[in-house]
Amino acid sequence: MEFDADTAVRSAAQDAAGLVAAMPRLVLEARKIAASVYHGLHGRRRAGSGENFWQYRRFMDGEPSNRVDWRRSARDDHLYVREREWEAAHTVWIWPDLSTSMVFASPLVWETKRDRALIVAFALAELLVRGGERVGIPGIMNPSASRRIVEKMAEALVHAPSLPQSLPPTFSPSPLAEVVVLGDLWSPTKDVVASLIGLSASGAHGHVVQVCDPAEETFPYSGRVEFREPESGLMLTIGRAETVREEYVERVATHRAIIRREAERRTWSFLIHRTDRPASELLLALHARMSGGHGAVAPSEGGVTGETRRDESEHAA
Repeated sequence: MEFDADTAVRSAAQDAAGLVAAMPRLVLEARKIAASVYHGLHGRRRAGSGENFWQYRRFMDGEPSNRVDWRRSARDDHLYVREREWEAAHTVWIWPDLSTSMVFASPLVWETKRDRALIVAFALAELLVRGGERVGIPGIMNPSASRRIVEKMAEALVHAPSLPQSLPPTFSPSPLAEVVVLGDLWSPTKDVVASLIGLSASGAHGHVVQVCDPAEETFPYSGRVEFREPESGLMLTIGRAETVREEYVERVATHRAIIRREAERRTWSFLIHRTDRPASELLLALHARMSGGHGAVAPSEGGVTGETRRDESEHAA
């Protein structure tokens, strides 16, 4: 099957419309989960170094013009902001994967991977802002400590020129900042590793979370099954799906092992979260890691994909 550009555009438009329609529910769900988790947690406020100068960074569209350092900007063709150490130390960048592959839910669950990633992203942002942090979305929303952080993130995503893709855009977070990536990570292994290397190059700490459907781990298919690659629309038909289950699980385990090794090499954490588990479970595990705790139990870690994306399937009897 050849790639159909018109079909891809229509699919993207439908995904965007679905996101807009679902956003009010997701915001409410995130606030409810954040509220239930918040009362059992200690704050994450960290001792900062106050107003000391940290670095100059490029001015980003949408920032107040009074943040521009005109003296520094006069020496270049770009506008710069004088960033203070407190701001750098208290910034968390959250990247929710909203690509087409995330709009998948098998009969084993009731929620898509996209909805779960957004709920956790919003709830985590709510907890972080309550703890004194600033939260931003790379390339989409500047760091903010607004009490309306959930609504602010939702509005930024809805009005973004395009939905966030599988992996974060290239950017250089401050060495004192933290990065959280929420996605299915079914991109080719080398692409996931390259993204991780780029994000950690400045010295920033981070957390990579693979959000997956239980069917993507257990591969519960048998008989004739037609699989559709959601990004390009390519199809693969297998006559006896059960015969490839073992190989599939092995490839997924290898894919995850490589990502985990690269993450740990850079002192980043790697978690796996299945959408048949409570969102609060992942929220607690993430918060524990971001607070320096080691006692939390990571969400269930079964095994699943290598260099090939197989994250969406359609059963053809």
